[in-house]
This record gives sequence, structure tokens and C-alpha cells, in this order.
Amino acid sequence: MSAGSERGASAAPGVVPAPCASKVELRLSCRHLLDRDPLSKSDPGVALLLRSQGQWLQVDRTEVVPSCLHPVFSKVFTLDYYFEEVQKLRFEVYDCPGPSGLGCRDDDFLGGMECTLGQIVAQKKMTRALLLRSGRNAGKSTITVIAEDISTNNGYVELSFRARKLDDKDLFSKSDPFLELYRVNDDQTEQLVYRTEVVKNNLSPAWEPFKVSLNCLCSCEETRPLKCLVWDHDSRGKHDFIGEFATTFAEMQKAFREDQAQWDCVNTKYKQKKRNYKNSGVVILADLKLYRVYSFLDYIMGGCQIHCTVAIDFTASNGDPRNSCSLHYINPFQPNEYLQALVAVGEVCQDYDSDNRFSALGFGARIPPNFEVSHDFAINFNPEDDECEGIQGVVAAYQNCLPRVQLYGPTNVAPVISRVARMAAAEERSGEASQYYILLILTDGVVTDMADTREAIVRASHLPMSVIIVGVGNADFTDMQTLDGDDGVLRSPRGEPAVRDIVQFVPFRELKNASPAALAKCVLAEVPTQVVEYYSHKELPPRGLGTHAGDAGPGCVLWGHPKRAGQPRLHPVSSILGVP
Repeated sequence: MSAGSERGASAAPGVVPAPCASKVELRLSCRHLLDRDPLSKSDPGVALLLRSQGQWLQVDRTEVVPSCLHPVFSKVFTLDYYFEEVQKLRFEVYDCPGPSGLGCRDDDFLGGMECTLGQIVAQKKMTRALLLRSGRNAGKSTITVIAEDISTNNGYVELSFRARKLDDKDLFSKSDPFLELYRVNDDQTEQLVYRTEVVKNNLSPAWEPFKVSLNCLCSCEETRPLKCLVWDHDSRGKHDFIGEFATTFAEMQKAFREDQAQWDCVNTKYKQKKRNYKNSGVVILADLKLYRVYSFLDYIMGGCQIHCTVAIDFTASNGDPRNSCSLHYINPFQPNEYLQALVAVGEVCQDYDSDNRFSALGFGARIPPNFEVSHDFAINFNPEDDECEGIQGVVAAYQNCLPRVQLYGPTNVAPVISRVARMAAAEERSGEASQYYILLILTDGVVTDMADTREAIVRASHLPMSVIIVGVGNADFTDMQTLDGDDGVLRSPRGEPAVRDIVQFVPFRELKNASPAALAKCVLAEVPTQVVEYYSHKELPPRGLGTHAGDAGPGCVLWGHPKRAGQPRLHPVSSILGVP
């Protein structure tokens, strides 16, 4: 579980979501733990607790390392780090005898340590004494916490190892081998990346596949040295060393592509003593899958354009624009709510569209020359080209449109959603991550054509498109919340579910006194995630990084022998480390 993962869900409507500065991985080790077991050493495990609303809540726990007073834990904790908050943490170490796993009984308590996540991040590596419940030191026991920022992580790898003809270390049975993978740091210290399970009584074991982030494996540096150690497991913790080998992630990939991914497992002592010594077995990389994780910024920097369409409510419920009480009243000294929302969002979006042109539509008005009601007309009155130059062009078209139309009704928005969806559908057929559409609907009331709107949104959820609805004025917008999929999956009247949440609804009155930047942040908060989710769902990488191949599986670049896996293939996957 990622602590802090529920923050977004609990944010009150209209409150600007606090940006997550980074995701942080924490790795733990202990030294000189108290020995609680009379016949063997303690079996330690660590519980991570987070202070929330005055209470300590357990959010995660490590594995149990049997019979060891100096454990290095393989489990990695992943936390959201917020610079603007004091995030209090507590690490509690317990002796966990028996198969039941990590318990939290006081008589098994080996010591605890409290700190803040900010302190760990500032120090990067922090060692503290463990304290008993009484506040006294738990002997010489210490805990070390190492923090790594994974906000720049661009993927993870799935590895599968097996071995052949390992040395037999047991007299009356065969070895019980397990493998440890270490990363060599810049200071030449070694950081445990992963520890496999133990395969009992087997000299040619096949260990279960495992996944690690590229940051965890090699700090995203593919030539960083790695070490693999193979041990014969001992229930008392005195594992017998079988052998080791050194490699890099770059070497792993090259060897796997060439079907030569195997290494001699060497015991240096045996090599020095035995003249004809070759190895203590062979370790084979049975499978390697590289999953690239792309962010919103990856797509933008890859050339994806964000095209923004504005749709403005011209229904009669807004009031006569000539009256100062109207929501459409043009005050030369204070922009109305339509203009405030339009400018705040438009000024952000215009940076992501190279031609800086906005489509600008209106709905709910009688328009010239025949003054028939229209629900998707161009407010510049050019049906062949509804685009305006920049956000100021939209403002000018809106102000020129007001005196020329007759505000009417009803409040039907399905037509404008369908209009933008047709453009998005044409883009979808390109098979590239080249253009994404945002529809900003500004309305003063609950939509009249709710059934048609739900149908249009569900269809649009298959397309490169997001819908942002800003409720202007003081109407009761409760029914509008049903269009925002945050409380569950939106369904069409026929029961078809939306494939992803593409709607964000924001009542303007809750942000009336906020700065334009705060308004834009709240209104556009979900767009980056929606962009990444769409292209990940379609298995489309950022432009310039290759096309997808449907048989490689979502999210991965699968390196392998052509007979096994074909040529290198590239697939995006939505960010398990978060969307920056």
C-alpha cells in the first residue's frame, strides 16, 4: 500500500489538490537486535506506521528474516512525499517466531523509532537507536533507513532466474538454494534489491519471477554494477555460500537478446584452492521483460498536442446580458464567472497547442439568421471554421456573440460532446499519440438531456478526449456529480460502462475567491492522468519511441530471442509510481 494514496479521494470539492512532490522508496536494515529466543536468534520483521488524525496507523510491513540479529530487509516501502506537510513515521521491530508472520505483541517487541519522512529524505540515509516502550535504548540495537526519490523512474523490469548443477552443501540431502540480487552504489556499498524464495532440496532450482523498478535495480543507470549471490538456506540463519557473479542490466539485456544469458556461479575460496575448479553451478536468466512507464510530460515532450474546445451555455436561465445580475453581464471592471473560468483554464491549455487556436462553441440559444435554437454553434458564426486565435480570440468572440443571439434553452450538452468526439475519433485512427482533446463546458445549470449526455460520455471514454464541466452561478449542481466518475463507474442508459473516467466537474462558486492559478489547477487536476490512461489503454508510446505490437502484452518492451519474443517491442503502462 502506498501511504497517502487516499488523499485525492478525500479532498473536498473545490479544494485545490496538494501536488505530490515525489514518490519515495524506503529500504530498511537493522544491527545488533535483541535476542528474544532462548534456543536460536530472533526472527525480526518491521511494521511501518503513519501518524494520521492523531493516531498511528499501520500501512505496511516487511518480510520476516529468520534467525538473524543483523537483518537486511528485501521489502521496499513506497510513500508519497509532500514537502508542505510534516509526515510522522514510526518503525516497530518485532520478533516473529512461528509461521504466523509479523505480530505486534508487546512481549515480541524489539524496539521502535519515530521520525518524519522529511528527516529521512533530507539525510537520504538515517541510522537511529531503537527504543523500548519505556523510552530506554534497546541495547545496541539500531535501524537504518535509506530513502530514494523515484519520481524520475521510467519503468520496471520483471526477471526470472534458474540455476543448473549448483554445489551440494548438505550431507543427507541436497542444497536449499536462494538467490540475492544486489546493486553496487557509487560509494561501493551494496544494496539488496531482491531476495528470492528458497527452493528446497534442489540443485537446479527455478525461482519465481519478480518485478523491481529500474530505479531500485540500477538507479536507472543500466551500466551500474550488479552482483548475484546464491546461498544454501539454513534454518538457523547460518546460510552456506554457494557462489556469485557480477553483471549489469545492460549486459543482462544484451545476453538475453542473444540467448546467452547465463553466468558461472563462482566461489572465490574454491577457485583459489582448487586447480581445476570451474564453477559451483550456472545461473541462467530465464526471462526478462522491461516495462516502460510514461508520464504526461513524456507524451507532451513526444509532440502530443492538447486541443481545447470551449462550449458556453447561452440558455435563458443566465439572465439578460444587459442586466448587471446576469451571469453573462459584461462588466468592464470585473470579468464575469464565464470569463474567469475561460481565461484561467485557457491560459494553461494554450501552452500545449502549437497553433494556439481554440474551438469555441455555444449551446442553448436562438442564433441568426433564422433564430432557430442550436446546441452546437460556432460563436464566431463561421460554421466552416469554429476556431479562434488564442484565448483572447475566444473572449472577443464571446463578447461579440452575446448581443447577436437570443438566450433560450434547454441545457443540452450531448451535441457539443458528440461534436468534439467526432474530431477525437478521427485522431484515434492515426494510431499515434499526437493529439488529445479537452472539452471545457461552462454552464449555469444541470443539463436537461442527462440520458443523451451519459451516452455521449461513455462513447467518448474510448477516445483521446476529456470533458471538464464548470458549474457557474448558484444553482444546485448535485445531479451533475453523477457525470464525474469519482464515486463509481459512469454508465450509459443502456448499462454500458465508461472504459475510463474522463469527466471532471467543478462548481465555480467553491473557487470564486481562489487565484486563477488555483482555479486552473483544480479544473485541470485529472487531465494528466486521463491522457496517460488513454494512451496506456491503447498501448501507444510517446511519438518517436516506436509502435506497439499487440502480442507483447501491455506496458512492456520485451527483449528476447526472435524465436521466443520477436524483435524488441515497446508498450506504455500507466504509472504505478505515480503521474507527475
